[in-house]
Order: sequence, then C-alpha cells, then structure tokens
Amino acid sequence: MDLIRRSSSRELTSNLGESLVTPIRTSGFSPTKSASYEVETELAEFGILPVKEETPTKPPNRLVNKPIVNLERPWYKEAVFYEVYVRAFNDADGNGFGDLAGLASRLDYLSNLGVNCIWLLPLYPSPLKDDGYDVADYCGVHEHYGTIEDFQVLVKAVHERNMRIIADLIPNHTSDQHEWFKKARADRNSPYRDYYVWSDTPDKYSDARIIFLDTEPSNWTYDPVAGQYYWHRFFASQPDLNFDNPVVQEEFLNVMRFWLNMGIDGFRVDAIPYLFEREGTNCENLPETHAYLKRMRKMIDDEFPGRVLLAEACQLPHQVREYFGDSDEFQMGFHFPVMPRIYMSIKAANSTNLKEIMAETPEIPESCQWVTFLRNHDELTLEMVSKAERKWMWEQYAPDARMRINLGIRRRLAPLMDNDRRKIELAHSMLLTLPGSPILYYGDEINMGDDIELSDRNGVRTPMQWDSTLPHAGFSTAERTYAPVIKSASYGPHRVNVRDAERDPSSFYHILRFMIGQRRKHSAFGFGNFQWLECGDVSLACWIRSYGVDTVCVVHNLSADHKQARIELNMSSQQQDSPLSSCCQDILTGARFPIESDGSVRLSLEPYQFYWLDCSTWYLHGF
Repeated sequence: MDLIRRSSSRELTSNLGESLVTPIRTSGFSPTKSASYEVETELAEFGILPVKEETPTKPPNRLVNKPIVNLERPWYKEAVFYEVYVRAFNDADGNGFGDLAGLASRLDYLSNLGVNCIWLLPLYPSPLKDDGYDVADYCGVHEHYGTIEDFQVLVKAVHERNMRIIADLIPNHTSDQHEWFKKARADRNSPYRDYYVWSDTPDKYSDARIIFLDTEPSNWTYDPVAGQYYWHRFFASQPDLNFDNPVVQEEFLNVMRFWLNMGIDGFRVDAIPYLFEREGTNCENLPETHAYLKRMRKMIDDEFPGRVLLAEACQLPHQVREYFGDSDEFQMGFHFPVMPRIYMSIKAANSTNLKEIMAETPEIPESCQWVTFLRNHDELTLEMVSKAERKWMWEQYAPDARMRINLGIRRRLAPLMDNDRRKIELAHSMLLTLPGSPILYYGDEINMGDDIELSDRNGVRTPMQWDSTLPHAGFSTAERTYAPVIKSASYGPHRVNVRDAERDPSSFYHILRFMIGQRRKHSAFGFGNFQWLECGDVSLACWIRSYGVDTVCVVHNLSADHKQARIELNMSSQQQDSPLSSCCQDILTGARFPIESDGSVRLSLEPYQFYWLDCSTWYLHGF
C-alpha cells in the first residue's frame, strides 16, 4: 500500500482491519481600493481577466428533529467534516440534479468513511447564478433538491447515524430575484427599500476593495427601476442587505430559528466580514459586525444550546481571531492562510512558509476551534499570500490560464498533486494533524479530477462518480445531468469511482478511512497544544500535538528525496531515565523507534513519507 510503502503489506492489512472494525504573515496586506488596482493589474498580467408588506419571517413553534447535544465536550473540536454539494452528490429522482433524498441514501457511505459532520452547500430557492449563494427565499428548498419534508428526513437520518449536519447561511446578500429586492426596487416608500443599501452616486465607501475583479468593475450597480445605485460586495446579481436596519437583523435571527427548529446542528456563515458599511473604512471587520454576531451567538446559546457557528472570513489569522470574541461569537473559524502554504511546502519541499503562518496564528479561546481544508467548492484562493508567492503558485499549479480564476486556482486536489498518491497522502496527513477540525471536499476521498473546460468554478463541481457505468457513473439515471461527468483518461469513472475504491483495500479511500480512524483515537489532534519542532532541514515539517498524556510527534518529508532525520523530543532527564521512555511507536504502521540517550529519535524517511509517533508513555518537557 502506498501509505505504508516502507512497511509490509501484512502490517498494513492488520492495522486497517482493526480500523475497519472500529468505527510570513504577508507583508502589509490591507484591502483597499489601491490594492484592488494592483490586483487587477496582476490578474491581467496572468491572463485571468479577459412587496406585499409582510412581517419578518416567523419560525415554526416546535422542534421537528432533536439534535445530538453534549454540552460537556465540544464535539466540533475533534470532528471530521465533509462538504457536500447536494447538486452533485446523488440524484434519487432522475431529474439530472442531485437531491436530498439521494444524499440520504448515501449516508452510510459517509459514516463508514469516518465523517462526523456533513456541511451542506446552499439548498435555498435560487436562480443559481452563483450556485445557490444568490438566495431567493431563505425558508425553502430549491425544487431541484426536494422539499422541506425531504430535509427533515435527511436530518433525522444523519442523527440516527450519530453524525451531525450544518448548513450554509448567507446573511450578507440575497439574489436580485428575492421578493425583498423586487419590492425594494419597485417603490422607494416600501419598507423593503431599507432592506438594502442604496445611493444616488457610486462614490460612497470608495475604500472598500472589489472582491471579484475579474467580473465586477464596481461595488455599485445602477438599477434603472429603482433610480439609484445598490451596493454589492460580490456579483451584481447579489445586492447586499442593510444590517443597519433592525428589521433585517431580526429577519435573520428568525431565518436561523427556522432551520434550527428543523434540528440542524449549526451554520457555516458566509462572508461575515462585510455585513456593515462605514465611510472612511474598507467596510470589513467593523465593530458593528461584531456587535451583531454577538447577538446572533446569544440567541443560539439561549434558545438552541449545543449548536455551532462556523465563520467564513478569508482573512489573516489575527483578523479571524476577532470573530471568536471572548467565546461569545463563533465557535469555529476557517484558517484560510494555512491551506495554500500546504501546497507551497510540498511543491517547494520547504516548510518555511507553513512554519511562519503557524507562528503567526494566535491563541484562541479554549472552547473555539480552527477549521482547515485542502480544497472546497470555490477556487484555491491565493488572497492570503504575497504577490510573488501568488505568481509562483500560478506558475507551479496552474500553468494554463484556464486553470486560474480571480485570485486563485480552479482545480481539484488530485490534479494539483499530479495524481501522485504519495503527495495526496502527505497533504492529508498534514491536514489531519495540524491544529483545527479538517473538512474533506466531496470526491477527494476517491481522488476525483476536474474539468477546466467548464466555466467559472464548475470544473470542480462535477457529479460524484459512484461506479464505472455510463453515461453518468451511477450519479443519475437521467438522459442529461446538470454537468457532465469527468471523461478524462486519468480521472474518468472507468478509473475513479466509489465502488472500485471500496473494493480495493489499497485504495486511497481506505487509507484515508484508516487515517481518520487513527486520528479519532487521539484527543491531542482535536484538543491538543501545537509546537513546531526544529530538525535542521526545511524539507521536513515536524510538530508535536499534546493533550494531557496524549502526545503525538508528527514528521513529514516534503521532498522527493530520501531523508535521514534526527528529531529532538526535548525530554527531561527524568524521562530519559524512565523505562517507559525507551521508544515511541508510529500510529499508522505500528513500527517502533528507540529514543536515544540524548532524547532524540532517528528516522529514515522515503520521499513524501510521514510518521505519527505516539509518545504518550512519557511527557514532553513544557507540556
């Protein structure tokens, strides 16, 4: 097997069998208009540019599905999340679109993989100009995906498998097809007019950067029906809501209550830095935003204890830290900058940038957690790296201009890693052992490919490949699906599909399943401290995770060369004298390594090899 290239197949099979039975801070980054101009020039250089008066929504009065609640131990700190694009996952009714019933029928697959929580991308009624992030109704389900009743069935089925489920919440903006906006633009005297941000000129808030420079010339768009400009931080078809309006604030609390009463376990809250606007600022991370988020969290804690909020803020770590508050805003927050640095470190065989961003990652409240990922439904964003690093990443990982979009790369994990199992396993080892709860993107567990011929980000949102049958790889029985299945020689369903992966004990699916199972046995990964270990070679990335007596030393060879490593475990003299301190054991292979008299471990690593060394029989100095 590729994960244990250096161990016998019998040793790996034994370990797998056991698992199957048991379940540099980028200098001076400050988003401004001038920064937008510089980025626009950079993009061009790399070829990327070519109302009925209702009252606020009322939530249902009863709890439809009871969630799993354990207030004693924060489940999300040791969870493995799985991001599901429902449209692409499984089509139960044969209309060419994945749906909730199709997802429900595949829950055992996710449970067997070791997933603790499913994250659903937007399900709301929508014109789908932005894959559902353009919401037309916050309290419904898009007809392609099913009904509210189907959603209730799904939540119940998830909880029956002792898993959890969170959903996307998009408070920053709606679709221009939402009834609120239709009524707002039609009548200046409508109360819905104040649901959005309007101006007679496009000159306000000029210090705010333009996020989608490849498609949007301005954050303002003129509406001839309304006779004014409306504000939007993303696409022009997504007008921003006015959170200075108390009615809008209450609307969103009621939207949250609606879905929480269905039994979901929380929300991934989209685009949170942009909720408020103030002249003379970049309109991001404003105090008013934090004040509202505290109100949101208080409602959750008071009315739905045990539910969680995940912050989506593509910011540097010290900025995201503010969204944890004093444990009174979000419980979880994405660590965006660590993701590109995993790719940088593997391609360059140099751990320096990863080490630096981890050193710049601040402490967070004990009840809070970072969230990490390798890929997702969007581009591999390069916002949080320097211009020189971005140029290098495009050259290395996206040499074809079609692979680039905005400030990122629109490719899947396996193609980015040259479909090299050693690199793919190495990247996942880093994901699973760095601080934070990891998120897997659907299909990455079987090494699905991408289709750069498809527009926008659609090339990484193709149908899940369940088997090798044609024409739709078991995804749907429809004649035509929302998008074509990957047809390439390396990634087509004849080479990549779930059925074959499940049947092959040496597949990456089973390796990842085993790694997840081993991770779950060690609280150090979810709750533990983190310490980077110096080992005198930048092509090695080594760190310690420690929680109580549970201590794991993780060692990665980032290079294509064989490496001899000497890892100093920094033991006290008492530990060195202890018979329990004579060796440590690799969690993944069972291999044992002697601890020498000076408290060091010597390892021989093949290209891209890694170890998870269990050091729990002794304590590390300082932990």
